Amino acid sequence: MEDSVFTQSADKSAKISDVVLRELEAMIMDGRLSTGAKLPPERELAEQFGVSRPTLREALQKMEAKGLLDHRQGGGNFIRQHTLGELADPLFDLISKNREAQYDLLEYRFGIDGMAAYYAAMRGNEEDFALISEKFALIDVVQLESDVRLEAEAVYAFHLAISVASQNRVLEHLARSMEPLLKSNIEQNLLLLAQRPDSGNKVNHYRQKLFDKIVSGEPDKAWAASRRHLSYIEEVLLAIRDDNSRIEHSLRRMQHS
Repeated sequence: MEDSVFTQSADKSAKISDVVLRELEAMIMDGRLSTGAKLPPERELAEQFGVSRPTLREALQKMEAKGLLDHRQGGGNFIRQHTLGELADPLFDLISKNREAQYDLLEYRFGIDGMAAYYAAMRGNEEDFALISEKFALIDVVQLESDVRLEAEAVYAFHLAISVASQNRVLEHLARSMEPLLKSNIEQNLLLLAQRPDSGNKVNHYRQKLFDKIVSGEPDKAWAASRRHLSYIEEVLLAIRDDNSRIEHSLRRMQHS
């Protein structure tokens, strides 16, 4: 097969495989190819791009070398997941185990979650809102099982769906790449919140407000609801930390009296 389609549209100095590579990268960035997605067979892709299979294969090899593609022997080619997270795993592990860093993560989420909620309310379509609704309902289901890890995974999935609905690829990729760290943060927050019996219902209430403002298409109110949701969590966590500090201080005084 001749590489006529790309030869006509591309810069004459560019290799056809580089043009194919740029197109595949664009498809990842605009969401036509999602992370973890399996690519069609090479023959179909070659026909789709109007290039020879050796040219396509060269483009795929370049993607793999850049860390964008995973080739599984006998299984095909997959868009690589969590590229940023894998590169930062040692640091993420340290952060996840540091008590004070959990507050840093909460501050990070103030900005990122708020922006995602704002743009999701502004740009989300019916399909986006259906996914957000599905993930929101799942939280109620897993809460019945009293499994904190499952609940953390469900809460993360809800916020990821919001990031996807924002149609901002940077926000989406950040959420995906930081999955282990964000899940750990959510899980630790849930464990601490469990020390206050009334806090769970209030967190659910603020999350409900966030959900309502997003699916009703109210960007400013969605951002405000996101901040109120996280503010409440921060308030409770700080109050628990202060209580624990007072108890530790009292115990130390008793030991030295």
